[in-house]
Amino acid sequence: MFTAIAGVYDLNNTLLSFGLHYRWKKLTASSVPQVERGTALDVGAGTADLALLVAPRMGDRGRVIASDLNHAMLAEGLKKVSGKGLAGTITCLQANAEHLGFPDNTFDAVTTGFCMRNVGNLVQAAGEIRRVMKPGGTFVCLEFSRPVFGWLRALYDWYSFKLLPWIGTKVAHDTTGVYEYLPASIRTFPDQERLCHVLRDAGFRQVSYKNLSGGIVAIHVAMK
Repeated sequence: MFTAIAGVYDLNNTLLSFGLHYRWKKLTASSVPQVERGTALDVGAGTADLALLVAPRMGDRGRVIASDLNHAMLAEGLKKVSGKGLAGTITCLQANAEHLGFPDNTFDAVTTGFCMRNVGNLVQAAGEIRRVMKPGGTFVCLEFSRPVFGWLRALYDWYSFKLLPWIGTKVAHDTTGVYEYLPASIRTFPDQERLCHVLRDAGFRQVSYKNLSGGIVAIHVAMK
């Protein structure tokens, strides 16, 4: 599904979020502690927006791995990375979030942006992320969540199941059903408090979250 929309993924994100996804990602990156000569992993990096924002947080000689299961999405991300002259700082790597091929205690920080609801086994992915983090490292997760107001939930449901699929399909000319899948995946994903429990059960500590846009999305921060 994501291969079919890779070329218009950024455009659709901008249209469907009314441009808010840029602010959400900037706030997510700002939750990553600054480290000199740091190493970071962005899981489910897609077209590398978040990886590009995290890179300055790792210092002048820092390194970022932008990993994603989908090759077409990474190819779009690599164009951005190369265009900004950051190919020596950010490496685009095809990888599975549930089986990260890195040694234990590798990264100072791990980020995800709209990835975790797409993994097959959320518990396993959370455990893998914690495993590859250094002790004291920070995990920052940006994901769609549950709006906090009843009226907003009703409006968001109408938008997600009616307007979003129509706009997404018109722009992407998609026939795979990805824009029906996306809102359905949001509804089945744990809400803010339940995701906190998943992360604590995976061994994370100091787990907290911040709602953005009335809880349409939330940033979870957790420590190893």
